[in-house]
Amino acid sequence: MSFYIYDIIFLVLFSFGVGMFLWKKRDNLKREGILYLYRTQVGVKFINYVGGKYKKTLKVWGFIGVIAGYFLMIGMIYLLIEIVKIYLFMPEVVKAIKIPPIMPLIPYLPKAFNISFLPPFYFTYWILAIAVIAIFHEFAHGIFMKLYNVKIKSTGFGFLGPFLAAFVEQDEEDMEKKPKYEQIVILSAGVFANLVLAILFLLMLSGFFVLAYVPGGYMFTDYSPVIIDTNSMEKIDGKMVQDSSSLGILRLIDESNLTDDLILGTDEGGIKFTKIIAGGETYYMNIEVLKTQLGFDYGRVKLYGDYPAINVGLKGVVIKIDNFNIKDSVDLKEVLKKYSPGDEINIVTRYEGEVLSYDLTLSEHPQEAGKPYLGVMYEKKARLLSQVTDMFNFFKKSGTYYEARFNADLIVFIYNLIWWLALINLSVALVNMWPVAIFDGGRMFYLTVWAVTKSEKFAKFAFSVSNYLILGSLFLLMFGWAIAWF
Repeated sequence: MSFYIYDIIFLVLFSFGVGMFLWKKRDNLKREGILYLYRTQVGVKFINYVGGKYKKTLKVWGFIGVIAGYFLMIGMIYLLIEIVKIYLFMPEVVKAIKIPPIMPLIPYLPKAFNISFLPPFYFTYWILAIAVIAIFHEFAHGIFMKLYNVKIKSTGFGFLGPFLAAFVEQDEEDMEKKPKYEQIVILSAGVFANLVLAILFLLMLSGFFVLAYVPGGYMFTDYSPVIIDTNSMEKIDGKMVQDSSSLGILRLIDESNLTDDLILGTDEGGIKFTKIIAGGETYYMNIEVLKTQLGFDYGRVKLYGDYPAINVGLKGVVIKIDNFNIKDSVDLKEVLKKYSPGDEINIVTRYEGEVLSYDLTLSEHPQEAGKPYLGVMYEKKARLLSQVTDMFNFFKKSGTYYEARFNADLIVFIYNLIWWLALINLSVALVNMWPVAIFDGGRMFYLTVWAVTKSEKFAKFAFSVSNYLILGSLFLLMFGWAIAWF
């Protein structure tokens, strides 16, 4: 049975439990906006103890937290600018991302949008992440409130259906009376706690990975490409190219209704491409990818060379060549050194739970005479989301497929949980440093401008401008997403 079934059962039971709790504690609940708040004194003793006992240490960490907060704010502004550029000028990337830019991270999001570059996000992951993030974030605020003698009125939880939030409620008047630096330290404490947690979970992820996984094959991401000039293109899917300009080739594709009708490999498991003749040589490419490249009108396009791997429709993770086991890219290179161009080999791959076998003849390396060539490659994608994903997998060797040492389902479940905990903590730290009203970064920005300029009036003006710029950026994101899709 899929874990989604168990997870949904847990979601229903958890929601029922929350409902029963709210009903029993209804006299102690207070509605504020869309949330129901349940105030307690849970954790206040712990906050007072830590905040009162370790004052010197906390002041050092508070200073580091402020510096980290400013770096996070700058990083988030830069990241927002880059994302706006992507959503306005790279519609093909927007379509690949699929998710609307203003979308809360809710359970089952990757599955709902069929997103392949993110692991499953169960309700179990979500509720554990919320608990860890909210408790550490809010308690960090509370500890520094105690450090600077800001009165704590209560702690508690906020409820929006089964969705939870934690809070530490300070006395606002008491908070506003404190020096600006002390307020900034308190505001930055929560995001700094999330940043530290993100780093700790990343370290935990790398340690768990080393213990639980072993290299299991060579994972290629693409066939070997060749860059050619469009004016050298002679035929596309058997159609003669009369006008070799980008617009002329696009017109030929549209008027001839060309599609990927060439199957390389077996009919059952083959891959579809379009055959292209350029400069007397044979190349292959997906017709839609070719059209996208031609649309940029650079006068050059990337095509796949006529190499052994693509000719047999090789796909999956390479795990064996003849009698040699392949564990990673190093194994692949070492094994290929044993062969010469023209040698026939058998390659075994693992693809979507199946083991596939291919017989092929090695060609000669296009740049190194006398060396055999397979025609596959591993290349990290330059896209922003891929770079973020790679950052959270820094301990993996490029081009290497890994398999669990034991109980694969359990290993994957734990690994993905730690991965999400690291990612969400970092995301919360970044988003909370947006210089906008509803986040810690908004108040921190306002106080900083006030402290630097000595003018509360100018600080209010700068804060207002910042809010409008952020909101305008979010509007541009939604506009870019709508244009890409509609």
